[in-house]
Amino acid sequence: MFRPSAQRLWGLQLLSCGLRESPGRPRWVSRRGAGLTTYFHPGINLKKIHYDSIKLYETLEEETGQAVGFHQPGSIRIATTPVRVDEFKYQMTRTGWHATEQYIIEPEKIQEMFPLLNMNKVLAGLYNPGDGHIDPYSLTMALAAGARKYGAFLKYPAPVTSLTSRSDGTWDVETSQGSLRANRIVNAAGFWAREVGQMIGLEHPLIPVQHQYVVTSSIPEVKALKRELPVLRDLEGSYYLRQERDGLLFGPYESQEKMKVQDSWVTSGVPPGFGKELFESDLDRIIEHVEAAMEMVPVLKTADIINVVNGPITYSPDILPMVGPHQGVRNYWVAIGFGYGIIHAGGVGKYLSDWILHGEPPFDLIELDPNRYGKWTTTQYTEAKARESYGFNNIVGYPKEERFAGRPTQRVSGLYKTLESKCSMGFHAGWEQPHWFYKPGQDNQYRPSFRRTNWFEPVGCEYKQVMQRVGVIDLSPFGKFNIKGQDSIRLLDHLFANVIPKVGFTNISHMLTPKGRVYAELTVSHQSPGEFLLITGSGSELHDLRWIEEAAVKGGYDVEIKNITDELGVLGVAGPRARKVLQKLTPEDLSDDAFKFLQTKTLKVSNIPVTAIRISYTGELGWELYHRQEDSAALYDAIMNAGQEEGIDNFGTYAMNALRLEKAFRAWGSEMNCDTNPLEAGLEYFVKLNKPADFIGKQALKQIKAKGLKRRLVCLTLATDDVDPEGNESIWYHGKVIGNTTSGSYSYSIQKSLAFAYVPIELSEVGQEVEVELLGKNYPAVIIQEPLVLTEPARNRLQKNIERTKLEKDLYQPVEL
Repeated sequence: MFRPSAQRLWGLQLLSCGLRESPGRPRWVSRRGAGLTTYFHPGINLKKIHYDSIKLYETLEEETGQAVGFHQPGSIRIATTPVRVDEFKYQMTRTGWHATEQYIIEPEKIQEMFPLLNMNKVLAGLYNPGDGHIDPYSLTMALAAGARKYGAFLKYPAPVTSLTSRSDGTWDVETSQGSLRANRIVNAAGFWAREVGQMIGLEHPLIPVQHQYVVTSSIPEVKALKRELPVLRDLEGSYYLRQERDGLLFGPYESQEKMKVQDSWVTSGVPPGFGKELFESDLDRIIEHVEAAMEMVPVLKTADIINVVNGPITYSPDILPMVGPHQGVRNYWVAIGFGYGIIHAGGVGKYLSDWILHGEPPFDLIELDPNRYGKWTTTQYTEAKARESYGFNNIVGYPKEERFAGRPTQRVSGLYKTLESKCSMGFHAGWEQPHWFYKPGQDNQYRPSFRRTNWFEPVGCEYKQVMQRVGVIDLSPFGKFNIKGQDSIRLLDHLFANVIPKVGFTNISHMLTPKGRVYAELTVSHQSPGEFLLITGSGSELHDLRWIEEAAVKGGYDVEIKNITDELGVLGVAGPRARKVLQKLTPEDLSDDAFKFLQTKTLKVSNIPVTAIRISYTGELGWELYHRQEDSAALYDAIMNAGQEEGIDNFGTYAMNALRLEKAFRAWGSEMNCDTNPLEAGLEYFVKLNKPADFIGKQALKQIKAKGLKRRLVCLTLATDDVDPEGNESIWYHGKVIGNTTSGSYSYSIQKSLAFAYVPIELSEVGQEVEVELLGKNYPAVIIQEPLVLTEPARNRLQKNIERTKLEKDLYQPVEL
């Protein structure tokens, strides 16, 4: 049961279902949905959304007095290939530290639970107790009843005809039944969400797709069962199947080539008055899946089809909904793009309620941030990705997965043409960025795997390249903001837990939430008095910009904030020979005394203007060179030509990740996010609790420090065979799950796996032995002193101290007389 304050948004949960209250609608037309509910999700925190939805639905009838038709027979995902079994093992290690139950079960248990199954190909099952299905129409009515019970006023039909933002941040909302004033608006308009966004100049990347499911008549073998069948998901057959009374219901996800997008709704809008209608059924489109279902569940061969339901589902490009406040528009929130509206509705309603009431998200869900999309997200891209996402509903979910439809977007760096034939690119917020490079004769195909694959050796070579010589990396996808104005220092001092760097210097700074959790990590460069360059990760660009803009408006700061992400390219040059290469191209003195670590200067490299920052996420000697996007190719060519004698070469983000882990550099989104505070993440050095400014989260952080930490981030090494930690794996101690990894990689220096992990404070000492679960096996691990490898500045300081000590000994050596 939710708190009464959160109940105010029950109407939001109702709309998130993609449902409208419509008394008298026949059951089978009640929003066309099969009503599936599941605790399972491959995403870590989306499991919490599923959990909250199911827990709400379990109590909904008692709380509202409205029957909801909630069945919870459990569900089984079927594995019929060895790689699918690996996927189940991969998902199991990411489940151990969550509240939901999940088990891998053997074929014998599967047959016992689902006796109508053809077991010839079945290798294993992934079983979730408590999964099931709910009647969409009854759920809608219950949510409406709950909303009324707790004070909500529902008025319909009342289509919105216009939205007008006011200078104070409130909204005027015009409807067919009159106007109203709102402190904030939440676009939860389902199929109409795109049209609502267009009222205020936004083009939400949404597209309706047609989805069909088939309902059979009564089947004697089903009718004879003593208990309800669990929901079945045949992943290779790409369909779900569940019991419906004495018959069966099954819904396929056809391939992207065969599925159908409702294009006319994108170009012409949703037809006026649409609500109860269905599309014409098309069994030919799903016939191969029907045949697969008949083979897996033979009783279907003799069953009569009594209904084929074909209705619209709204898809975002990556099939995940868009949830939260929208950058660039004050007090405009969204809960749109629900490809699985029923299972997300209750949890998302609670999530947004808590966020609005308390000023920060209750937990990290950046994968649902509506600001993950931008101007590069065209209609063509959205359609290509929606087709791909729909067709890929049941494909194997590998780590480091890439999907290639709609790529490249218009958002490519100036080096894309130069590098595309030399490397495997990864997709980052619309950008293409090199993950790893291959040489002639090497296997250059995309070969995803749960184990080490074809990029393992090339990445090792890139690692050595940076450690021993010099490497170049394209970092153009970084988010980049220019902030200036008479209040710029005051604003940043309020936003960041660190002090403001002096003019000409850079530091690492963190924006915290009011409860003291890490909202973002940025590098802050003080370029000239009162003017700053802020850098964040590619996936955080608009996420961070929205937070900064909101703080500026709320505090009345006189500043100018400009997003210059697409204007600037970035090249990273790193390695022991980086200085030697760059010095050939600039008259600026790059020596250690003249260009210190974390210093920033404007200079020319090969006569190309750049802002150079002496910093590198590799932890080695290096510079980041910020320049006009159109100069990228010329700058790259100049650096590569100048570095031939030094053995210069490219490296990608996979090698950079291995390098940063060895240096114990934290990554936002892994070691720190809205689920963690900076103290437990080991970021004390960057948090200045004694600085005069009352930065956001300061008071909460003082309380956290006073109470003491319950867990701490540690660095682990483990000897595995052909598998490495990725993050979110379970940590075991004495037969119990006590924590989780946050990120991991192979360490090419010690030839073992390396991982960050959160463990209880009492188990966080160096030398503590634990176990890390990888693909169904627990590997011994030990907590080490971090960092595994000292950074270049630390090595230099250590070397200077050694030399100073040696000199002092020589100077004061007693002389024998």
